[in-house]
Amino acid sequence: MASVLVDSAAFAVLDMQALDEAGFDAGLASAGDELAVVFFWGRDCFNCEIAEKAMLSKPDAIRSLGLKWFHSNVYAHRELSRRFMLHGVPTWFFFHWGKRLGRVTGWHGLAQFETAVKAAREKIGAAQKKL
Repeated sequence: MASVLVDSAAFAVLDMQALDEAGFDAGLASAGDELAVVFFWGRDCFNCEIAEKAMLSKPDAIRSLGLKWFHSNVYAHRELSRRFMLHGVPTWFFFHWGKRLGRVTGWHGLAQFETAVKAAREKIGAAQKKL
């Protein structure tokens, strides 16, 4: 069976910054007030490849979500998979000023991803109202 490699084209198309254990928190901080999303993936992950191909098929729709994108190969950076208790990839975590707002596990289509982005933004709005 041929090895399945994650298509790094999505990283370039969506301007995803790579994160490792050492730079994770600083990377998130660089997002400032933007809603940040971290795409956790793994080499030889068939479902990660499917997710990337789906995202690449609608790059304008993905970009229109207004996210600051990051990515991390959890097989290369196992401490991150432990830190976030990942049991499978692909997984996306949403952050605002370093605070975790939600997650998506598996690619279930753009509509489901958009719903998760909306929920994360609602959490930001609710937190700001409390201030």
